[in-house]
Amino acid sequence: MKPARFEYLDPTTLPEALALLQQYGDEGKVLAGGQSLLPLLYMRLATPRYLIDVNRVAGLDAVRVEGDTLCIGAVARQRAVERAAPVQAGWPLVAEATRLVGHVPIRNRGTFGGSVAHADPSAELPAVVAALDGTLRVASAQGERTLAADDFFLTYLTTAVEPTELLVEVRLPAPPPASGWAFLEVSRRQGDFALVGVACLLALEADGRHVAAARLAFTGVGGTPLRARDAEAGLVGAVAGPDAFAHAATLAQAAAEPDSDLHASADYRRHLVGVLARRALARAHERARPVPSTA
Repeated sequence: MKPARFEYLDPTTLPEALALLQQYGDEGKVLAGGQSLLPLLYMRLATPRYLIDVNRVAGLDAVRVEGDTLCIGAVARQRAVERAAPVQAGWPLVAEATRLVGHVPIRNRGTFGGSVAHADPSAELPAVVAALDGTLRVASAQGERTLAADDFFLTYLTTAVEPTELLVEVRLPAPPPASGWAFLEVSRRQGDFALVGVACLLALEADGRHVAAARLAFTGVGGTPLRARDAEAGLVGAVAGPDAFAHAATLAQAAAEPDSDLHASADYRRHLVGVLARRALARAHERARPVPSTA
């Protein structure tokens, strides 16, 4: 099937792109990497009258560090983010998760911001944004606003971005000092969307035994990435090890409300939440280093 007829627009500056979004609103669609949008166009699940290509908008592909924050332009290619030296050095969770997105040809074209804005709850990158307490910078012709992950992701394939707005940057604070990390998932085949996945961070106290901080964000268990905050709170102060990790896994399972579909039942997805939580915490523990004492 071929896409429905549309008018192609090719802005080269951010003000120009925002003006087009303001003009066409619901009748327009933004084209970045196209890895999600093009299949929708060809199946006529999306039929915009105007296609606004933002690939040539200057500055939207930047990957930079500002203080202790990683700033990823919305049109930065996933492969570029994955391989960027600052990402590998300071945000290894981002690099590890991005390597699991599809296959290399997809990541060569797919954009970091495009995946986040598409808001598929099975995708890896929204969970990473949630785990790192990321914020999303959104612009329109009227100005800018910054949204926390909890406010940005609303439900399946739906965000708080208005039709006249454009996601321009993802901002990810540095992980807790000396923390270990892990991104694990279970999928039917390599490159498929995960049945369930988890982004995990674990930081240790100076004694190297007790948990100073923990983050757990799951994919595939609801309409948005799931932060298992009760599980995180239960880990803080506990002795890092199998018992604490098993207890956290139980709390994470209690928070999960997955749906059943043709790929997996809700019960199986909830089971995977527990399995992946234990495994991810154990791997992050292996990678963590005690926070140096300031005494």
